This record gives sequence, C-alpha cells and structure tokens, in this order.
Amino acid sequence: MRAALLLLLAGIALPVRAQGPVTPPVPETNVLLEGEQRFRPQWSAGGLVAAQEPLASAAGAAILRQGGNAVDGAVASAFALAVTLPQAGNLGGGGFLLLWLPGPTPARQRGCLAGADPELAIGGGMAVAVNFRETAPAAATATMFLGPDGQVDRTRATRSLLSTAVPGSVAGLALAQRCYGRLPLAQVMAPAIRLAAQGFPVSRELSDSLAAAAPRLQADPVSRRLFLPPPVPGTQLRQGELAASLRRIAAEGENGFYRGPVADALVGAMERGGGLITHSDLLAYRARLVRPLRREFRGHPVLTMPPPGGGLTLLQLLGILEPFDLAATGLNAAASLHAMAEAMNLAYRDRNALLGDPDQVPVPVERLLSPAHLEGLRRRIDPLRHTPAPVLEAAAATEGTNTTHLSVADRQGGLAALTTTLNFPYGNGISVPGMGFLLNNEMDDFTALPGSANAFGLRQGAANAIAPGRRPLSSMAPTLVFRPDGRPWIATGSPGGSRIITTILQVLLNRMVHGLNLAGAVAAPRIHSQLWPDRIDGEEGLSPDSRRLLEAMGHTLRRAPAMGAANSVEVLAGGGSLGTVDPRRAEGPAVPE
Repeated sequence: MRAALLLLLAGIALPVRAQGPVTPPVPETNVLLEGEQRFRPQWSAGGLVAAQEPLASAAGAAILRQGGNAVDGAVASAFALAVTLPQAGNLGGGGFLLLWLPGPTPARQRGCLAGADPELAIGGGMAVAVNFRETAPAAATATMFLGPDGQVDRTRATRSLLSTAVPGSVAGLALAQRCYGRLPLAQVMAPAIRLAAQGFPVSRELSDSLAAAAPRLQADPVSRRLFLPPPVPGTQLRQGELAASLRRIAAEGENGFYRGPVADALVGAMERGGGLITHSDLLAYRARLVRPLRREFRGHPVLTMPPPGGGLTLLQLLGILEPFDLAATGLNAAASLHAMAEAMNLAYRDRNALLGDPDQVPVPVERLLSPAHLEGLRRRIDPLRHTPAPVLEAAAATEGTNTTHLSVADRQGGLAALTTTLNFPYGNGISVPGMGFLLNNEMDDFTALPGSANAFGLRQGAANAIAPGRRPLSSMAPTLVFRPDGRPWIATGSPGGSRIITTILQVLLNRMVHGLNLAGAVAAPRIHSQLWPDRIDGEEGLSPDSRRLLEAMGHTLRRAPAMGAANSVEVLAGGGSLGTVDPRRAEGPAVPE
C-alpha cells in the first residue's frame, strides 16, 4: 500500500554556514517532543523486523521468537522476500549485509575468519560486513555490450542472458547465517519454504507490479508460465519449483545452489540462450566477510559498506555536510536542500571517476575520506548559487523497486541491515527453468562505455569497466549508527538504484540533525542529485517556496516518483526497539517478535 502522508515544509532562504562550529549530537530525547511529531514508529519490547513486505517481516520475527538473533532474522526475511517479493527479493541476485552483535562473535570458532580479520570492535561487540555482490563471468569482456556503431546496446545490456552476473545472494546469506547466526539454516529457511509451497495471498502491489512488468516477463516462456497472467489480488500464489530450490539450499547450504540440479538448470539456460555463466563461474563464486567503513558524524560512529558498495559516498556526504548548520536553515528549506544537492554532486563526481571493485582496481578510500579532501570539496560549494555539472566535472582531478532493504533488531540489541537486488524489477525478466526464480541484469551496473549513462543515469569511469570476476560498483549501503558511547542505535538502508545513498543520507540527517523520530525521518520528502543529469529530483511534498528559491539559485528541478524504501529499526537506550517501514512502498508495518 502506498502511503501519501508526507511532511510539508516551507522553504526558507538562509545563508549556509559552510565553516564554523559543528552542531552537537542530538540527545537521546528527541528535539521535537513525541506528541509534536506526525508519524509514530512501531514499538517492541524485544526485537523487531522492518522489511518491505509484511509476510517476510513476519518470517523474520518468528525466527527471533524461536531464539534467533538479528542475523537469523535477517536471513529468514531475505529468503522469504525471494518468495513474496519476486520483483526484488531473490535467489538470482546479490547484495550486502552489515551486522553488529554484542559480545564475542562465534565466527572465529566456526572457521570464518581466515586471513585478515574483517571484524570491527565497537560498543562491547563486533561489526562485520558481508559482500555478496554479483561477479562478472570469466568470459565477460569490456566491450561485450557495444553494438556495431560503438554505442551501448541497451537491450543486450539489460534484457538478455548476457546481462546476468554470477548470483551472490545464496552464498552471502548462507555465509552470514553460518558464521553469525544461532539457529540451523533449515530452521531459518522454514518460513520461506512454507510460503512457497503452501502459497500466500497476492497483494494489490504485487499484482500491479506483475502487470507493469508483463511485457518483459512475456518474452521468456518460463517467466510467462510462473507469473502471467498477473494473479488478481487475494489469489493464492503457490510456487512449487521455488519451494524445491529453497529445500535444496536449506539442506545443503550454498552447495544446493552452486552445484547440483539448480546449477545445472542455470548453466543449461545460459548455454541455450547465449549467456556466459558456466559451472566454473558458479563454483568459483565466493561471498566475502569484509571490514565495515567507519566515520563519526557529530559524535556518532557510523558504519557502512565499503566499495563496491555505496557506503564510501555516503560517508563523504556526511563529512562534507557536517559543519553546515542544517538545523538552523531548516528541514527541506531551500538553503538546506541547496547545500545537500551541491554536496551530492561533488560526492557523485568522485564516485563516477574513481570507484570500482577494490579487489581489482585501486580505490583511494583514505584520501577520499580525509579531512583535507572533504574540506576541498566543501569549499567548492557556493552557498548562494548552483555550480553546473560541466564546471564541476572539468575541475575534477581526474542502483527503485529493483532492490529491497530490511533492518532487524534483536532482543539483545544486535542489529542487521541487509540490501539485495536484481537491478531492474524482476531483473532481466528471465527465469531458470524448473527452479522457480528470476535472474539479475547486474552487468548493466558496470561501465559499458565510459561517459555513457546506464539505466540510472550514472556516467561512470574506467575503474568500473567490465572484467572477469569483477564486482560492479553499487549504491547499496546498509548502514548502522551507534550512540556516542558505542551502544547500538540505528540500522537503515534502502533500495532505489543511484538514489539509495541520498535516501540514507536524508534519513540520517532527519533523525540526527533535525530531531525527527524514526518514522518521521523515513517519511519526510526527499531530493536526489547525482551530477548528471544536471538537476534535482524532488518528491511530492517539497514546498513551492523551496522549489522557487532553488530555481533562483540556478537549479533545475524535476518532480520525481517516490524514492527509496528506507525500512529502519532503532534500539532504545532503556531496552526494546522501534521500527518503521517506509510508507512509499510498504504493504504493512514493521513486525515485532
């Protein structure tokens, strides 16, 4: 159900203070009294799951009640989303997970920490990130999507089996649960298997989504059989083939996907349809435990995903904006929006030019997050005038409904933030015969031609070129925030393609700077700018005054569809938790255990 309740805020033109004292951290009591706020988050005395689809949230909450921790709950919900949210929940895609658990973790005893230690000690516990981004097949080449005219063939890049990268979701979820969960994988996956085998009533959102995707799904005979004609709302959708695939994974872990009947069917489809993925590609795939990126924002430690995830750009944005007195200029006032948009353009300039898969290309993380670099970017912001994209690019030194995010808090204060994707809604629209799941079209997230825009309008550089085994650059950035004393506080993230990073930024600013509660921070209207195209996209709910003032500063504005779905949870200092499901794409509330 799409909610239409958005905050309406007047635009106020006040000077931006780019230098000067940093506003102190927001105290644990909200700046705004709870009774003054228009939105209320869901409360739980114990743990809580916030996911885009309510049956998947309920699956995770059930696992928490059975003694699972935040990781068990996140993995249970993610596998359930593969059943109830086929447009984004997936077995055939990939993603990232960021987690924090109190006390010593069991990963070392389980043999998960060979080599460099990925765990980050914080707040009496350990944080770690799981990178299960898809990889390019061994046969992939830098020019594989270029047509005879030298331009990108968009059909080949997004709707063919060539567009499918080696899936990572099953490997990542199995790795996270094996290393950090409490319960057996079969128990954690049982709710998803029941939903697939016994069926569930189709929601209006799913019915409408299938109808919108029908032209793409119609082109593949397997997808046509599985999903068309779109079932009417209330119809029971049973997915026996998907249930069988899930049972294999529950019994065998990732071997149930990357070996055996599922792997044979996937590779057979590639051979018949001109795709590149081989058995060797599947056997070579590895999800990885990696150390989270960390930076403080106004006294609060913020942890997020390193490249190829989008967390580096998020931390750059927080670093650029930290000295600005956004609380004084006001939430969604023109001066605040101008500062944010200019910072977004600068951070995306760095992203487009310099970021890629750090396993294959050098990524200057420390330099890009250094005080000197952030100050240099900050000084380029004119507080009264927009700097056009060509000017910024000339001065340089050198991922919507396609994705889904869920956040989990457990009774012990553990947090998990998990984002998965197929890239487009329903990926490339092609399903694996006999296995019941769709394939991704993540190869389009690579740079097919430097300077040429991808499906999200991003003009990326050679650092993100297609290469065998490389993971494409992503905007996904599951994020955890801690209180100044190190205690866990917030888990958040979002879908939305290139708008993911800016969505998370605004949720954090709304909560930490403007003092909105978690529900209000998620519900407030958002903007997005990414250097190219040279404009601000703004949701419904921005005031006409703010829009006029921004246009007077030289910005071009476009009314944009709803951006993101920042399903978030918050651990209360005195025990219990809060959660909110983004009203933009939510079908129900967050579910307590």
